[in-house]
Amino acid sequence: PTRRSSDLNNVFELRPIEVVRRMGGTILVKSMTGYGRAREQRGGRDITVEVRSVNNRYLDCTVKMPRAYIFAEDAVKAAVQKAVSRGKVDVFISVDSLGAEETVVSVNEPLARAYISALARLKELGGSAVEECYPATDLARLPDVLTVTKAEEDLESISADICAVLTDALAAYNTMRATEGQKLAEDILGRADTIEAITARVEERSPQTVAEYREKLLARMQEVLQSTTIDESRILTEAAIFADKVAVDEETVRLHSHLSQLRDMLRGDLPVGRKLDFLIQEINRECNTIGSKCSDLAIARDVVDLKAEVEKIREQVQNIE
Repeated sequence: PTRRSSDLNNVFELRPIEVVRRMGGTILVKSMTGYGRAREQRGGRDITVEVRSVNNRYLDCTVKMPRAYIFAEDAVKAAVQKAVSRGKVDVFISVDSLGAEETVVSVNEPLARAYISALARLKELGGSAVEECYPATDLARLPDVLTVTKAEEDLESISADICAVLTDALAAYNTMRATEGQKLAEDILGRADTIEAITARVEERSPQTVAEYREKLLARMQEVLQSTTIDESRILTEAAIFADKVAVDEETVRLHSHLSQLRDMLRGDLPVGRKLDFLIQEINRECNTIGSKCSDLAIARDVVDLKAEVEKIREQVQNIE
């Protein structure tokens, strides 16, 4: 009896260690979905960085941070671009000061002296009606005597501190993406083996369809012609034409080649999501061609199983960086 895809999934399901062993190393592909967080006190500031991402065709990085530190945005985006090739990446940064050393209070001495001189003049004019002393607290309340300014900051140093915390957040983020990527690769490889098995069935069944067609053709001609002698060469010619029409050797060979290439891509350490997406289109095209060539019921069922597995792989590939 013909085995269905549900049975094949059980037969060819691979455990993670088996997948890694067969590939000859660790799976290095990453998912486009991930999250990472880091918090550290640097340069008198409490810096928190969160990174999260979802699927996207290209790299789209959005940075949300306090306006006072917006000068570090370009450095943050540059760091993200080095760690991520594509995906919708959101970076959230919060910076809290741990002390008042950033604030400078200064005295406007010329203005204060002018106030004192003016008050002394008022005393001369008012005599005993004017107090003889001018408390410092009262002078401080006068407009513009004291000015509060922010200490000059080293922007490059602050950017470096923020990027240092970002590096830790990206490390956690990439660890999560790598874990998810390994699961995706394991699932894809298991389904690739299922496709290989179904393809082998198609290769085995295809020659049988030609033999069956020849027998049916011979039986039909004998029924029609009855006692008349049957031209054996005509039978062979018709069978040869049919065999050429339904031959799927080229398609199955390309399928095996594409699946081998898929495994090689998953073994590499470069982003392969786009290449895999294109490769899956090619695999699907070969399956469609096989389906269009074959009228045999068993092969038609196998093609349905093939396309179902290819579609599941396509869905998983959409998550790979």
